[in-house]
Formats: sequence, structure tokens, C-alpha cells
Amino acid sequence: MPRRSIPALLNQTQRLRDRWQVSPGLRNLLIALAVFSGVLLVGILGYWVFAGWSFLDALYMVVITIFGVGFGEVRPLNTPLLRIFTMLIILLGSAAVVGTVGALVQFVTEGEIKHVLESQRMNQKIAQLQDHVIICGYGRMGQILAQRVRSAGLPLIVLDVNEERIREATEHGYVGYAGDAEDEETLILAGVARARALATVLPDDALNVFITLTARGLNEGITILARGEFPATERKLRLAGADHVVLPATIGAMRLAYLITHPATIDLLDRNDGSSTVNEMLNQISLRMDELLVPEDSPLIGRTVGDVEVRGDRTFIVVALRRADGTLVDNPDRDTGVDMGDTLIVVGHRSDMPQLAQNFTLKRQMQYRGARRS
Repeated sequence: MPRRSIPALLNQTQRLRDRWQVSPGLRNLLIALAVFSGVLLVGILGYWVFAGWSFLDALYMVVITIFGVGFGEVRPLNTPLLRIFTMLIILLGSAAVVGTVGALVQFVTEGEIKHVLESQRMNQKIAQLQDHVIICGYGRMGQILAQRVRSAGLPLIVLDVNEERIREATEHGYVGYAGDAEDEETLILAGVARARALATVLPDDALNVFITLTARGLNEGITILARGEFPATERKLRLAGADHVVLPATIGAMRLAYLITHPATIDLLDRNDGSSTVNEMLNQISLRMDELLVPEDSPLIGRTVGDVEVRGDRTFIVVALRRADGTLVDNPDRDTGVDMGDTLIVVGHRSDMPQLAQNFTLKRQMQYRGARRS
């Protein structure tokens, strides 16, 4: 067996063990049923084998004795041994019945109470989410997206109609809710009014369009990222309110084409499995792209992009500027002014970024926002 398959096998074994793990309520119910069955069997054997009764008479006697029906004896209990045996069956049978009924009630109420407590706990976690990311769909793409968002330090919630996937998401440490993201109530419960971004990554374009439309109607300021399977869907998603549309098939094809036409560049920036982000590529050559917000007390207010680069000893370059109203200026001129609330998108040496933010009284951003290109 290959070594790399051993962790996967162990993980699958643990999942099977967890899946077949018996809850305390079910365990108590099984024990009570076993005790009741044992008393029933002992009583039948006692009357049938040792007293010489027929099997049907023995069964009937045990049933009316245990449940206290009050009918007369099937046959006379004319020996002290039979009377003592019958009294023991009455005591043990009554205890077994009471225990079985109690275990059954516990099993039913335990499941209901556990469900209510889990729902309350989940609702509390969702209510505490603020400025978070909503991921609709926990398939392969949703799982990778959730991992990336969490690694960036952003709070998130996963929505999916498949309860098994939500269970898997909660096992991975995410806040999950089993519900239909097309439903307004589901999005409201997920805190769409407080969320910074929503990503709908379902493999169905029609569902993604409907979710986008619903989310945009509930929160006009939220950034919506949508997955599209077909290029023709991109326009529909944008009309529905999506700020960004990702076409996995198109991106994959472009990536393959670039690998064919520019193999040397790819070898320089991407020496792993081909899944690197831009920052991961830049990190391999000691560079980093970052977003720096210009607050109201920044000395850069009223300055130009050229001034910013000069004051930074040209250790970085400004590759884009996002205005406070969301307008994105690509490759701004040196004379472009900087105002309060603008966001500078810079590329520089990764070790200089914290010092840069401190010197210019800037705030590092880690969020998605919709942008209109100027």
C-alpha cells in the first residue's frame, strides 16, 4: 500500500467508527431490551421445560404475569417452587418493563433535546458572526474556498442543503447550516445583512443566479462572487447582481494554455501543484501584494501616487487604487491623488509591508469588495 494512502485510510476508519458509535440513550435502550428479552426467555423456559407446560401456555403465562393483566393462572401453581418462580418473574418482569419504557423515553427525548441544543448553539454562533463570508455549497470548490477564507483569518458560514456535507463542514471546524440558500429566510439566518461577501459555488448556474438575485435584494452593499459553468451565464449573473464571476472551465483552459505557451514563467512562479494564488507565487520571489487603507488621519491624504512611492524609498509600487466609492483605477498615473478612504494596492518586498503600513498610518485590508473599473 502506498505510504500516502495510509493517512486517508486512517481518516476513513475514524469516520466509520464515529458513524457507528452508539449514543448513551440508544445504548441504555438496547440494554433494557436485552434484559426484558432475557426475563421473557427465562420465564418461558421455566414453565415449558421444568414445569412441563406447553410452549403456548408458558408464553401466555409469562406475558400476563409480566404485564399484570390479572387473568387467572393457565394451570394451577400447586408447588412452592412454581409460586416462588412466578413471584420472581413478576418482580423481574415489572422492573424490565419499567426500565425499557424509561430507556425508550430517554432515547426519544435525548434526540429531541440534543437537536434543540445543537440548533440553539448553532444559532448563537451565527448571531455572533460579523463582517463574515457566506459560502453557498460545500462541494469540492466550496471546501477549498472555505479553507482559503479561514486561512486568511476571516469568519465564515457554510450553507448547503445536504445535511451530510454540513456535518462534514462542522467536523472541519466551520459554522454550518443545512438549508436552501435560495430561500430568503436561510440567507437572513446566515446573517447576510452583516456579511462582507457571499460566494455561491454550486454546480448549477440557475441556482447561482437565483441565489445572487436573492442576496443582492437583501443586502445591496455585499460583495457577491458567483461560479458559472458556461460563459453565457456570466452576463446573467452580473445582471442578477454578482460583482465577480468565476468560470472554472475557462480559467482551467487558460491555465493549460499558459503552461504550453509560457512554460518558463510558470516554472519560475509556480513550482508546486499548480494551485498557487498570486501572493503565493510572489512569495517565492520574496514579493507580496497587499491592500492598504488610507484612514482619516493618514499623512498621505492630498498626496499623489508618485509621492507615496517616493516616501517609501521606492521599495514598493502602487499597481492599483480603489476609491472610497468602489471605483478601481488600474496602474494609476504618478499624478493621481490619494484621498481619505482610498485603498492602495501595492506590490513590494514582503518584509517591508508591515513597516510601510506603520509609517504611513495605513490599515492592512483582508477583504473582498466589489469594484467598478474606471
